[in-house]
Amino acid sequence: MDDGLTKMWVSFFAMALMFVSVIVTIISREKLKGWVQKIFLTLSFCCILVSGLIIFIVVFTGPVPE
Repeated sequence: MDDGLTKMWVSFFAMALMFVSVIVTIISREKLKGWVQKIFLTLSFCCILVSGLIIFIVVFTGPVPE
């Protein structure tokens, strides 16, 4: 991942996953009950874990060479 533009798009994808996680969590807590709520909360947790891992990789790979 040496290209700066690629790192930008990957980080945008991670931010979108964070947004999806927040929306799914709000919907599941407000509208759903039972095992469906648990499935949606698990999906939300997976989204936030993946996005955190992506951001960790993007940040710690360092600046791109020019």
